[in-house]
Amino acid sequence: MNEEFMREAINLALDGMRENKGGPFGAIVVKDGAIVGRGNNAVTTTNDPTAHAEVVAIRDACKNLDTFQLDGCEIYTSCEPCPMCLGAIYWARPSKLYYACSKSDAAEAGFDDDFIYNEIDVPISERKIEFIQLLRKEAQEVFDEWKEKEDKIKY
Repeated sequence: MNEEFMREAINLALDGMRENKGGPFGAIVVKDGAIVGRGNNAVTTTNDPTAHAEVVAIRDACKNLDTFQLDGCEIYTSCEPCPMCLGAIYWARPSKLYYACSKSDAAEAGFDDDFIYNEIDVPISERKIEFIQLLRKEAQEVFDEWKEKEDKIKY
């Protein structure tokens, strides 16, 4: 069954690429043996740099399952996730992820995420994009209120 699901993710990548929807990436989310979310890269057609296949599939699955977490789900993706998608996957909390191509394969095809992985370990003051902290005390008040909020939904 795993190979059939991976073939579906690969086919989404191929179809999306051939239809010029975005880059050659596809992903699905599976729960209890059924596909509950699908996505292909749609960055260029949606003008959304976050519309990577994994993020699109996670959004679709969460909508279809009416939840903000993918407990008990598995993600199949045609390529090892980039740093953004990796973060989204961890936030979604699936139980397992299967991938086909590696990040090295993606780099050879022109999708090199190493510069992002490298930036993560660089001190904020030395990053390529300037990071400027403003109004921390005011924003901290929101966190303080959150900590005291009785009816919050934890995630």
